[in-house]
Amino acid sequence: MSATSVPQAAPAPLVMAAPTDAPDDAFHVFDTTLRDGAQREGINLTVADKLTIARHLDDFGVGFIEGGWPGANPRDTEFFRRAREEITFRHARLVAFGATRKPGVRAADDPQVRALLDAQAPVVTLVAKSHDRHVELALRTTLEENLAMVRDTVSFLRENGRRVFVDCEHFFDGHRANREYATQVVRAAHEAGADVVVLCDTNGGMLPGQVEEVVRAVHADTGARLGIHAQDDTGCAVANTLAAVDGGATHVQCTANGYGERVGNANLFPVVAALELKYGRRVLPEGRLAEMTRISHAIAEVVNLTPSTHQPYVGLSAFAHKAGLHASAIKVDPDLYQHIDPERVGNTMRMLVSDMAGRASIELKGKELGVDLGGDRELVGRVVERVKERELRGYTYEAADASFELLLRAEIEGRARRYYRVESWRAIAEDRPDGTHANEATVKLWAKGERIVATAEGNGPVNALDRALRVALERIYPQLAGIKLTDYKVRILEGNLGTGSITRVLVSSSDETGEWSTVGVGENVIAASWQALDDAYAYGLRRAGVEPQE
Repeated sequence: MSATSVPQAAPAPLVMAAPTDAPDDAFHVFDTTLRDGAQREGINLTVADKLTIARHLDDFGVGFIEGGWPGANPRDTEFFRRAREEITFRHARLVAFGATRKPGVRAADDPQVRALLDAQAPVVTLVAKSHDRHVELALRTTLEENLAMVRDTVSFLRENGRRVFVDCEHFFDGHRANREYATQVVRAAHEAGADVVVLCDTNGGMLPGQVEEVVRAVHADTGARLGIHAQDDTGCAVANTLAAVDGGATHVQCTANGYGERVGNANLFPVVAALELKYGRRVLPEGRLAEMTRISHAIAEVVNLTPSTHQPYVGLSAFAHKAGLHASAIKVDPDLYQHIDPERVGNTMRMLVSDMAGRASIELKGKELGVDLGGDRELVGRVVERVKERELRGYTYEAADASFELLLRAEIEGRARRYYRVESWRAIAEDRPDGTHANEATVKLWAKGERIVATAEGNGPVNALDRALRVALERIYPQLAGIKLTDYKVRILEGNLGTGSITRVLVSSSDETGEWSTVGVGENVIAASWQALDDAYAYGLRRAGVEPQE
C-alpha cells in the first residue's frame, strides 16, 4: 500500500482505565510471560490461562504486563478484548506487542500497527531491528528506511495517545558489529518519542561485564532512557539484567520462572528479589514481595509445569539444609547459612533428614514437625543412627516427611502405633489370551480383634492393593474414605547382587487439610509400594486424631 492510499478510519479511542495503585514510574518491572514466556517448548496457553496469569502478575505488583501480539493471531486479539472487560488492574498497565511498520508503507496504513491501536492497551512495545545485517537480510530493506520505520511508527502511536517502548532486537550483537548504526536506532526511537528504548540480548550470548559496558556507552551517546531484555543462553540472564541496571537501565523485562524460548529469559523472581533485597530499590507495592513464592508456584500450575525445586528464592529447596554441619550452625543462628530470611519472599526454611544428618538436623526437623525432643541426646542419637541405617538400605526421607515423623514418634513412644496387624497380602497380575489384563489383590489382616480378608481388583497391582486395603479397613476406620493418593513415583536403585535391584517408592497422599509423602523400599515394586501405602494410611489416621483399635 502506498502513501497515496485512501485514508483509513480513525483509530479506536483509548478506553482502558489506568491501574488504581501503579508502582513508581522511576523504575519499571516489565513482565513478558504471556508473550515471550509462552514461546517456551511445552507451554501452550489458552486465553483463559493468559487471563489467570495476568491476574497473578498484577497481584504480584509488576508495573507492566505484555499480553501478546494483537492482530498476529486470534488468541492474542481475544485476550486483549477480554482483558478490557474482565480485569481491573490494580498495579499493572497492559502492554500490546507488535512490530514497526513494513518497508514502504505508512504506519497509519499498516494493518498490524492499526491492530495495536485496536487492542486499546495504554502501552505499546515495538520490536525494531538494530543489527545492520538483520535489516538487510531479514527485512530486506535499507538501513535508512529501517530508521524511518522506527520514527514513523513511534510517532504515529504517540499521536494516538499510546505510551511507546521500543525493543531493539539483537542490539548487543548489532552494537558489536556496527556500533554507529545500532546507536542510531536507539536515537531514532528516543527522538520520535519512545519513553524507553530496550536493549535486547536476543541470542543470549552476552556476559555481565559486556552488558554493563554497552549500556553505559549507549546512555552516554543518546541520553535515552534504557531498558534490558536478556535471554538465558549463557545462564547469565539474571546477572546480565542486574549488570544493565548497574550501567543505568531503569526498565527490566523478565518472565515468571524464567520461561521463554530455547533455555528461557531473565527470571522475574530473582531479578525482583535482588532489586528489593540486595539493591534496596523498591520496585513492588508494599507487602507484595512476600507473595513471590505463592505467585511463582501458582503460575507454574497454570502453565502445567512442575515448579523448579532449586529455583532461587522461591524453590522448595531454596532454603533447605541437609548437611549436619550446616544444621548445627543454623540451630545457633539461621543467618549463618541463609542469605535472607525466607519469609521475606514467602518461602520457608526446611531441614532435610538424610544419611548426612547430625543431631542438630534431627532436632530442627523435629521442631519443624511439632515434635519437641527436649534435648534428649540419647533419643536423638538413636534417631540419627536409625535414619543412617535405613538410608543405607535405600530409604530417603528428604521427600518423605510423613515416614520420618512416624519413625521419630515410634522412637519417642517406644513402639510404632499400629492400626492393624497384617497376616499376609498378595497381588496378582494376569495376562489373558485376548490381550486384556486383570489385576487382583488380597489382604489378610487383624483389626479391632477381628480377622478380615478382603479382595479387590484395580488398575495395576498397586491400585488393587490400595483398594483391597480400603475394603478391609474403611468399616473400622471410616476416616480412610477422606484420604486420597495423589502421586506415585518409582525409582530403581543400584543392586548389590548381580542383576538384583532395590526399588524405592514415594507415595503422596492428601486429605481435606493437607498433603503428605511416604516412602517404601523393597526387592520389587509391589513390596516397596505396600510399605509406602502402609505408612500413608498410618500417618493419615494419626493426623485425623484416630486411636488404634487393636
